[in-house]
Parts: sequence; C-alpha cells; structure tokens
Amino acid sequence: MSTPSLSALPIRRLTPRDLTSCADLSEDRGWPREEHKWGLLLSAGTGYGIDDPDGDGLIGAYVVTRYGPHERPGLAAIGMVLVAERYARRGIGRRLMRYALEETATVPVTLHATPNGRPLYEQLGFKMIGRAEMVRGHLTPSGPPPGIATRPATAEDLTAILRLDTEVFGHDRTHVITRLPAFTDQLRVAEADGEIIGYAGAWPNMETHVIGPLIARDTETAKALITSLGAHTDRPLRTDIDVRHEELLSWVKESGLEPVAFNAVMAHGIPELPGDWTRRFAPLTVAAG
Repeated sequence: MSTPSLSALPIRRLTPRDLTSCADLSEDRGWPREEHKWGLLLSAGTGYGIDDPDGDGLIGAYVVTRYGPHERPGLAAIGMVLVAERYARRGIGRRLMRYALEETATVPVTLHATPNGRPLYEQLGFKMIGRAEMVRGHLTPSGPPPGIATRPATAEDLTAILRLDTEVFGHDRTHVITRLPAFTDQLRVAEADGEIIGYAGAWPNMETHVIGPLIARDTETAKALITSLGAHTDRPLRTDIDVRHEELLSWVKESGLEPVAFNAVMAHGIPELPGDWTRRFAPLTVAAG
C-alpha cells in the first residue's frame, strides 16, 4: 500500500488527549518534553497537528493562542512549531505555518523565532520587530534590595491583575491569566499605596522555574518581583527579557543569571505589538507571546 504524499496528510485540531504525543514530538527534536507547558497551551490555545501515516504519533504540530474578543481576536501568537526529525526538511513546517496564517486570516500574528526558524518566517512575510534574551541560573540579587513591597497574589487580586494585564499587553487574555493560579507554583503581586503595580508568576519547567509573565510599573518593581520569586525556590530561574529593558538585563546577569540565547520577536500584519512595552518585561512563555 503506498504512503500518501505529505501534502495530502490532513492537519487536524489537537486536544488535551494529544499532550503525550506533543511531548514526544518535543523530545524527538531534542527539546525538553515540557508536558506542563503543553497542557496550558492546549487548553488556553488551539493546537494543530499532522498524524504519522504509520501510526507513530505526530509528525508536526503548532499551537495558536488568540487574544481579545473571542469572535474578533485582536492578536494571535504562534508557538511550538515542531516537525519530527524523520520528516525534517520536507516542507512540513512551511505547510503548517501557511495553514496557521490561513486559519488566523485577518488577525495580526506574532511569534518568537529561533535563528534556525527565522528564515522560513521571513519568507512567509513575518518581520522582526524586537528581540528577547533568555537568561538562566540561580539568583543572588546584587545591589540594595528593591524598596517595593511584594506578596503572594490572592483570589481578590484577580480583577486588578486582569485590568493591569489588559492595559499593558494591549488585549484581553483572561482565558490565560485565570489559569495562572493553577499553572504557576508562585504568583506574586507588587503593591504601592494599596494599588497593584506589577505581577509575576514562576512556573515549573523541567528542572527550572520560568518567570513569566512579568509585568511591572518600572525596573525596580520588576527586580522586586524577580527577587521575591527567587527567594521562594531552590531551582534555577529562567526567563526571556525584552532586550530594550537593558537595566533589568544587566541586573539579572550581575545577580547570577547567565545569557543562554536570543530569539527574534516577529510579527505578521502589524508593525509592532500592542500595549505598553515599557511595563512588559517577560512573556508568560515565548510560545504564547
């Protein structure tokens, strides 16, 4: 029996039941399995994949997370674009991305691209609009402690967090933020004069705790949130900081976090991301924008 051509294999929507197959695909490409992150992305976003005609799991996948009104999203983030090693360099990644752009239609799209992925995205019309630097390590805060009060977030804080997040991110992402109490190991807020001026989460990813999202009124507030999250874990921290936040990047490096990699922040259909970048220091995950 002949194997159908790769271009004829259907792209289907994934469900939370595909989580193990998605993690297997990550592992196949030498990425961590990241089942915890896949679980969030498949519930808050929509996954798409191509099944192996031989019944051996997925041969390709990606996830899109939409923001703004459900019927009229204002922004979509694409992430976890993966193709099984045995099917690499056979046009599957391009086919998945073309499908993603068709599915999102008139909605502006953003993604974080590795150096390897960037040429394909540029060919598909994405433009580089920024960069993020991944840093990792055990935090030993340098300099005087930030004079900003932080505390664990409570259920009563959720309305204020959502209001701040929408203002800074530029679109409503209630469907993602309301999952943070269950997804993160820590969710903390920064306060001044009884007002929430920043918030951040730390969530488990293999042997690290990833800090994100990180939204703060200013650099001192961001430092206070990172310091407080680092004080409550023995794991190395990891985060992806917008390179325009030079002062924060310098501080985390002086405090023990090492540079790991750069990603290009890319967009299709918009010249820059909405919201207020000066208060948006790190994404929840680069896969979700």
